[in-house]
Amino acid sequence: MSTRILAITHPGGGTSGVFHDGARAAGRTIEEWTPAERAEPPRPLEAYGGLLVLGGEQNVCEQDRFPYLTAELEVVGHWLAGGLPLLGVCLGAQLIAQAGGGAVVRATERELGWLQVERLQAGAGDPLLGFGGQRFTALQWHSYAVEPPPGAVALARSPVCVQAYRRGAAWGVQYHPEVTPQILEEWIAELLADPGEVSAEQTAERLRAGVRDGSLERWNAHGRELFARFAARVG
Repeated sequence: MSTRILAITHPGGGTSGVFHDGARAAGRTIEEWTPAERAEPPRPLEAYGGLLVLGGEQNVCEQDRFPYLTAELEVVGHWLAGGLPLLGVCLGAQLIAQAGGGAVVRATERELGWLQVERLQAGAGDPLLGFGGQRFTALQWHSYAVEPPPGAVALARSPVCVQAYRRGAAWGVQYHPEVTPQILEEWIAELLADPGEVSAEQTAERLRAGVRDGSLERWNAHGRELFARFAARVG
C-alpha cells in the first residue's frame, strides 16, 4: 500500500502546514491537490494510501457556487467505502459527514479564535486524539458544524458543537491543527480586508495574541503529533 497521502485544498483555505512535519516523522509524504484549479489529482487515486481534506471559505451547501465540491464528495465517498485512512479538517470534516450520511448545519454561534475544546471519554483511547490533556486550546474558524454520520463516535466537543469524531478509519476535526504562522497571517489579512467584519481589528489582535503568548507554538506541536499518528496508519 502506498505511503503517499493526497491532500485536498481549497481556495482561501491554506495548505497542509505543520502536517508535513508529522508526515515526515512517520516516513510519509503529502501531495496537495486543489480541485478548484485542476480537475484531476497529481496521480490516480489508487496511488495514495491516505486522504487529507482541508478547510476553506466554502460550505457544503454551496455546491451550486462551487461545483468542485460535488466532485470532492464523490472522492470522499469512495474513500469511505474503501476503508482507507481519511482525515478531514473543518470543511473537510463537514464533507466527510455529508458523504457518510450525516449533516452539516449552521452552528448556533460562530467559533473564531483560540477556544477551549474538551476531549470526550471516547477520545481518550483514540489512536489519533488520545494524547495530551482532556482540555486544550484550539484554533477555530467556522460558522457551520457537523452532525456526525451514522456509526460515528464523537471524540471531542466545545459548548457549541462536536469538534472531533471518528467513523472507522475516517476522522473529522472541526478545529485547525495544521495552521502555521504564515497561514494564520494570510487568514488575518483576508479577515481585515472583509468589509463585513465589523470587529475585524479586535479579532485579529486576539488571534495574534495567541502567537505572542505561545498558544500557536503549542498548537503546532499538537498538530504535528496528531498528523504523525494519522500518517503512521497510512500504508
